[in-house]
Order: sequence, then structure tokens, then C-alpha cells
Amino acid sequence: MHTHTGRMLTTKGVKPIAVSQQAFESTWLWGAFSPINGKRLLIETEGCDSDFFQVFMDELSLTDTEELMLILLDNASFHKTKKLKIPDNIALIYIPPYSPELNPAEKIWQRFKRAFTNIPFTTMTDVSDFLTEQTNLLSDSIVISSCAFEWIFLGNNWTV
Repeated sequence: MHTHTGRMLTTKGVKPIAVSQQAFESTWLWGAFSPINGKRLLIETEGCDSDFFQVFMDELSLTDTEELMLILLDNASFHKTKKLKIPDNIALIYIPPYSPELNPAEKIWQRFKRAFTNIPFTTMTDVSDFLTEQTNLLSDSIVISSCAFEWIFLGNNWTV
């Protein structure tokens, strides 16, 4: 619930004033987004570790058991633990360290972070409601336009 402060529009020479709070309750939003058809899965959890990642992968796998899903991931330790049981229709691809710009999902997370800026939430329910609202605003076309990096389609018959 820590307020994320960001840019604000003010008159030149006037320092912006924003309500801010420092509260240290957290929730995590897991997401997978298809740059091909705009399908997505977002799950809010109370933690961020390999057990929650396993739950997310299992849920993602069940969304379409016939589709092979390639997931681009950073090098977080919970993405690589040996205790993970990767579903048969999921393949994990790790991007190089310190290169989030290669992960198309980061464009979606930017949308969430920008919407979250300068909003002081009073309860975790307010945060969850906000995340649900932002999730509902995502459409197939928004996901495709945000995540469809040109390099994903090179050498394939897919079109953007």
C-alpha cells in the first residue's frame, strides 16, 4: 500500500503536492499475455515465491490444454527452482539479466504502474479492487498492441 509517486502537471516553478503514505502491506499480481491473440491470465496472490508461481503456471496451463505456451521470464530465483513442475503445454524462456525491455509483459505492467501512481489506498481491499478494475480494462486489442514486439513474429507466418 506504499504510494507510488510519479510525475504531475503543475505551473512552472510550483512544486507538486501529492498525498503519500508508507504502509507495508503487499499483494502480487501474476500475469501472462499473448501478443498473438490478446488472451491473458491475471491472478492476484498474497505472496511471491515458487509455490505461487506453480499455482500460476498450473492455472495458465488449464486455460488451453491444446496450446503450447511460451513464457518469457526474468531470472528471479522462484522462476528457476528445481521443485517446479512445468506443465506439458508450457515452455519457459529466460531473458538475459537486466533486460526487462525484452519482456513484452513489461508494457502491460507499465500501464498498471502508471494508473497506480499518486493514489493513496487505505485498505488492501481497495488495492485489490483497483487491480480488478485495471484488469477488466484490458482488452485483446490493448494486449496485442502492447505486447506484439516485431521480433516475436520474425520468421513466422503470424501477423500483427
